[in-house]
Amino acid sequence: MSRPRSAQPDPRATLRSGLPDRYLTPDDIAEIFGVPLETVYQWRRKRTGPPGFRVGKHVRYDPAEVGVYVTQLKSVDRIAA
Repeated sequence: MSRPRSAQPDPRATLRSGLPDRYLTPDDIAEIFGVPLETVYQWRRKRTGPPGFRVGKHVRYDPAEVGVYVTQLKSVDRIAA
């Protein structure tokens, strides 16, 4: 007889620094930053946005690295102000 599944949330769904605990897609990045998807692709081509990596033909972003990128943007903005 199997035990009923507990009501604990799936650990993969846990948030880390406000970002999902999974690799992000370009669509996710566009939604997070409130920019068009094409802007995300331009950032990647120009190497100006958050660092991404390829898994086969798909681009993915590590949420931890996206968080570091945002922190860097904030610090540059504070210095410029």
